[in-house]
Amino acid sequence: MKPEELTAMAEKARKQDAHFSHHIHVCTESGCVSSQSDVLLKNITDEVQRRGLKSKVCVKGVGCMGLCCNGPLLKADDTMYQFVKPEDAGAIVDSLASTPVAELVCDTKQPFFARQKLIVRENAGHIDPESLADCVAHGAYRALLKVLTSMTPQQVIAEVSVSGLRGRGGAGFPTGLKWATVSKAGGKTKYVICNGDEGDPGAFMDRSVMEGDPHRVLEGMAIGAYAVGAGQGIIYVRAEYPLAVKRLTRAINQARREGLLGHGLFGSNFDFNVEIRLGAGAFVCGEETALIASVEGKRGMPRPRPPYPANSGLHGCPTLINNVETFANIPAIIERGGKWFATIGTEKSKGTKIFALTGKIKNTGLIEVPMGIPLREIIYDIAGGIPDGKAFKAVQTGGPSGGCIPAEHLDITVDYESLTKLGSIMGSGGMIVMDETSNMVDVARFFMEFCMTESCGKCVPCRVGTYEMHELLDRICKRQATMADLNLLKELCDMVKQTSLCGLGQSAPNPVLSTLRYFENEYLNLIQSSPAGHTGDGDHHVALEVLS
Repeated sequence: MKPEELTAMAEKARKQDAHFSHHIHVCTESGCVSSQSDVLLKNITDEVQRRGLKSKVCVKGVGCMGLCCNGPLLKADDTMYQFVKPEDAGAIVDSLASTPVAELVCDTKQPFFARQKLIVRENAGHIDPESLADCVAHGAYRALLKVLTSMTPQQVIAEVSVSGLRGRGGAGFPTGLKWATVSKAGGKTKYVICNGDEGDPGAFMDRSVMEGDPHRVLEGMAIGAYAVGAGQGIIYVRAEYPLAVKRLTRAINQARREGLLGHGLFGSNFDFNVEIRLGAGAFVCGEETALIASVEGKRGMPRPRPPYPANSGLHGCPTLINNVETFANIPAIIERGGKWFATIGTEKSKGTKIFALTGKIKNTGLIEVPMGIPLREIIYDIAGGIPDGKAFKAVQTGGPSGGCIPAEHLDITVDYESLTKLGSIMGSGGMIVMDETSNMVDVARFFMEFCMTESCGKCVPCRVGTYEMHELLDRICKRQATMADLNLLKELCDMVKQTSLCGLGQSAPNPVLSTLRYFENEYLNLIQSSPAGHTGDGDHHVALEVLS
């Protein structure tokens, strides 16, 4: 595709859109589809056609609008509707020429929407993810055109470095530094991998981006590939995301057909192709060396580092790995500038972050907010607070690798440094809220069971340690434990954290450590109310001997 052809495609799509008098956008991502939004979309389309309004009313499926708990969501012109059922199709079409359907109206001025700042999700609810023309009309591939026609790879890396963007997959490593490292690595063959293996319980941020704006992900990967000198890209997606796989596959085929992927992009010497690889649902494959092993057709198990993937990754070649949200930030950074991005957030945590809000809150769904926003504002304003008059107790951030933050720290700012100080992490962006009825020892046991089950088993500390910690937590929850068991649990947490091979094992103790830090009284109450009381010495010393 030539540069002028991209401009022409965008202008044509915008003109066609302007011909319509009314627009109806229906959320067709997984959450709303599970509530029959696909049937709703068909019913509205049929209703518009039956009434002879096809030339006046544009009906399309779009990405997630955020407030998932009130889905299916639908927007008719400037009015958003919630809890819409397939049988409401006629009333929605009627409202275009009269007044909104009052009982279905969703207030878009409420804090849930008003307090957000959209960068990655700026097209959510506006574009048809299965239409390349619609995506191009809203800016897709404009940033790629800019870098290929007016920027050197070094200038691209410099712009990303200036932005202060850090990896959104959990570790928060500076993206510009990672790109620079891969760029400087020797070798003719390099790879770019997009990590879409989102496995944290309660997390669905990357899934939403892949389902709702797949071309944005491809564009970010292409820009990264140009910057580091790679010619081949791979999107690693968990097989449990069939809709994301379908839309990414369609997007790749569309981009290839129009010359936005392949050889000589925009008349340059840059070649770039992308393929999809499916993950089998192993949480450990979110770790980059395990992911690479999986892509190579091996069992997904981590390997010691160094060498790091930036120097020796896929097939022994330098490999750039970022997650979906990281790549999806790139087009905006290139178009608006790294300095613009750096004005958002805190001194060390720049930009916005997408969070998946779940648990004991009124508003569950997806939000995108500036880094540094107070946790209290997320919980009580955006999420609407705790239902049924219950009190807030804690929020788990960072999934199984994170920790629980209690009510006493509600006024912290949400950024990498602040969360780490409290014994938690940003992670990929899951937030699970718990109220006063939650048993924090049971919460720790839940996450430890997850880590135990997902351990690849390669290293003894993780394989045996997570099992033993789960056994101890189970004994405590069942009021069968002694103080010796609690002391052993603490020792195991330290040993597993310090000696495990990869991030899964190293972070597995975090939920236990954070609940011990803030809710140790709950552990003590369960132990002291057990028949063994606090007098027993326990018989689990074998665990430490095995791990030593």
